[in-house]
Amino acid sequence: MKTINRFLLSVCLCASIYTPFVAASDSYEELTIDQIQTQVAQGHLSYEALVRYYLDRIEQYDDNGVKLNAVVTISQDAIKQAQALDKAQASGKMRGKLHGIPVLLKDNIDTADGMANTAGSWALKDNYPSKDAFLVRRLRDEGAIILGKVNLSQWANFRSTNSASGWSALHGQTRNPYDNTRSPCGSSSGSGVAVSANLTVLAVGTETDGSVTCPSAVNGVVGIKPTLGTISRNGIIPIAHSQDTAGPMARTVTDAVYMLQAMVARDKKDKGAVTSNIDYVSHLKADGLKGKRIGVVRNLMGYHSKLDTVFTQALEHFKAQGAIIVENANIDTVGSWGEDEYTVLLYEFKHDINQYLAQTKRGLPKSLGDLIAFNNRFTPLEMPYFGQEIFLMAQEKGALSDDTYKSALTNAKLNAGKKGIDEALVKYNVEILIAPTTGPAWKIDYVNGDHYSGSATSAAAVSGYPHITVPMGTVQGLPVGMSFFASALQEGKLIEAAYSFEQAAKARVKPQL
Repeated sequence: MKTINRFLLSVCLCASIYTPFVAASDSYEELTIDQIQTQVAQGHLSYEALVRYYLDRIEQYDDNGVKLNAVVTISQDAIKQAQALDKAQASGKMRGKLHGIPVLLKDNIDTADGMANTAGSWALKDNYPSKDAFLVRRLRDEGAIILGKVNLSQWANFRSTNSASGWSALHGQTRNPYDNTRSPCGSSSGSGVAVSANLTVLAVGTETDGSVTCPSAVNGVVGIKPTLGTISRNGIIPIAHSQDTAGPMARTVTDAVYMLQAMVARDKKDKGAVTSNIDYVSHLKADGLKGKRIGVVRNLMGYHSKLDTVFTQALEHFKAQGAIIVENANIDTVGSWGEDEYTVLLYEFKHDINQYLAQTKRGLPKSLGDLIAFNNRFTPLEMPYFGQEIFLMAQEKGALSDDTYKSALTNAKLNAGKKGIDEALVKYNVEILIAPTTGPAWKIDYVNGDHYSGSATSAAAVSGYPHITVPMGTVQGLPVGMSFFASALQEGKLIEAAYSFEQAAKARVKPQL
């Protein structure tokens, strides 16, 4: 069941109040931020008209049409935000690159505008935060319009070992726009689908391990997972502070970088904050691959032959752009950190979710134990397809002072980071590592759960290093992505390479809805 505010949507779409904005031949599909700002400056478009256009598309394609079920709440203030920003633009008061640009937020990010923050659970359907998350304030300061919220894999895919990505008890199943019988991947499922299907310009996702990069890849968009701590985690329903980060999702590298620039800022209330002095936008260089030594991580592929074929073909774009390809730049520690990572996530989830819930309003669950009890009480509602094994395992863990936790954290970071990515970069004398992001989308399956075949996400996720995925082609009509990753705070190099590759490959194919 969708939790979109039906009264609000009916107000927005009622003919007596609202005149639908329809662009000829869907002419605003695939518009970039720069194109939008040019059209506004020339008087051909207004931010209000743009918001109304996306509201029409949400009504047409997300709800009544192919039922993508990505957008779950529309902000009551979206039109007013747009009108105010139109007036500011007319008087020459532009806030930033994102002035008037619609953004959708994953439904685990706090806003103080009357939208619930639920993590897809009935337990938090009445969780109305009193403050914007730090990153939301950053977006608003840059002039972004918070259009609404999108579905996610419930609890960011951290409740059951047998879950299906894109499904939440509160919002239902989000579907892949290229084939609605297939998974949108998770947990930022709605974010990836909404951007790909042109239901918004930008979306925010969050990642613990693959939750920005996987849905970006299988939905044919760009996703950036930045260095851990450079984007504040304040006001986000957590899994684990040692890996959690928000990240931008967009149809182009340029738009994702504009959004990244807006989101990155040191938050004094985020204990793990990392200062970044990178001018991300300055690294959008068309010749960004020229002379770069690029390491091909062959031991992060081999799980899908057709994917590997697309990857091999994509390497020709690197060579044509002047990159130096170094084959078999493998990460020797692949497979060594998985058990330790899982231990860390279980410990930190119990600790971090208890901290978040303790700050919510009266009447809501205040601990992981309360969530478990709620699920047991309302099993048909919350657990019709799969259980809460991960919740139960996390509840059994002790404090973060436990030696078991500290040892697992140290080993996981070491094997993924210094002994993993860092050692491969040095050993093969390369600046960047690349691999296919993940395989093409699999069929949605509530019996067996997700059918992951492999991915390139974990090393960067566990180490806290940056990772960018860019569309690189299709496998039988389903998009697949190219992953770029390196050491901490190396986003500049990654952006140069990703942008150069994108401009050469031009591999994004919009879904035919």
